[in-house]
Amino acid sequence: MKQNQEKENAALAALDYIQHECILGVGSGSTVTILIQNLNKVKHKIKASVSSSEDTTNKLKQAGFEVDELSNVGSPDLYIDGADEVTRNFYMTKGGGGALTREKILAAASKKIICIVDSSKIVDVLGKYPLPIEVIPMAKSYISREMIRLGGQPELRQNFVTENGNLILDIHNLTIIDPPQLEKQINNIAGVVTNGIFAIKPADVILIGQSNGVNTLENQ
Repeated sequence: MKQNQEKENAALAALDYIQHECILGVGSGSTVTILIQNLNKVKHKIKASVSSSEDTTNKLKQAGFEVDELSNVGSPDLYIDGADEVTRNFYMTKGGGGALTREKILAAASKKIICIVDSSKIVDVLGKYPLPIEVIPMAKSYISREMIRLGGQPELRQNFVTENGNLILDIHNLTIIDPPQLEKQINNIAGVVTNGIFAIKPADVILIGQSNGVNTLENQ
């Protein structure tokens, strides 16, 4: 119950960042689901919305929103998403739901990134949660060997194909000391579509839900 309250508090706090004529990018996950359930409160401010996954698109449509293509709207003013882990340096890991590539594209295209999480997602060092990597199917064995060389233990996500038709390797036991450097290093491995480290372009604001409110961190 405490975690649900924290997620709700973080999601509701994000509504304050939605300005008039906002082009809004929407991520995925349980905290974002709460956000979508409350978006009608600011519907008059939202000019257009774009989505990171089919699941999010369906939820937005059920809530009465039209969902546009990123190529039609250009650069979203705001991208709101959760995280599997996030540090106070504004670095995140994402992709537990498998939508990391589309999430990363939306984040890269957006003017401002807001991360909404409950307090359990705040860590000092990324890596306790397995790091997802989206990979081209023929490259999975090669990339697995490369990740072992980097100190991780790769595990193929079973019975899962991304919306882009690719596979997910979940990398266990990685201690991510330098997130921007490791993000680049993994992305340079042939066959990697992208990895779940969001550090080259980190969050601008982290809204950490607490049982009695929200702790706001702003990246200056």
